Amino acid sequence: MEKSGKHSVIVVDDDSMMREMLKFILRSEDYPVIGEASNGQDAIVLCAKKKPGLVLLDINMPKMDGLQALEEILKISPATIVLMVSAEATMDKVSEAIERGAAGFVVKPLNSATVLDKIAMCIKRKGQQWQTS
Repeated sequence: MEKSGKHSVIVVDDDSMMREMLKFILRSEDYPVIGEASNGQDAIVLCAKKKPGLVLLDINMPKMDGLQALEEILKISPATIVLMVSAEATMDKVSEAIERGAAGFVVKPLNSATVLDKIAMCIKRKGQQWQTS
């Protein structure tokens, strides 16, 4: 966690406008955004280097999709909370993301309050897991 008491965040989405929107939402609540990537491969490299507290991760991206990147990110940084952000919210995709270790799922188009609520819920849930394990 950063000095603000908020988890540091990396935003991963192939759409630059979506990354900007997510960063705006995060910064509105003083989450420190420490990096961004436009594909799964770059996200893995960035997460290995920066070890963020939270990653907002799109599913459909070039080079490597978010589901593949999710597993690799959690291997190199198991304490990182990964929240999937995607327009593809079929039950299969949501289930697969959760099975692979995602802490939650936000559906596009984005609503600021929903994004922030999901982040808070995932952080709280992860905190409870740390206390009980």
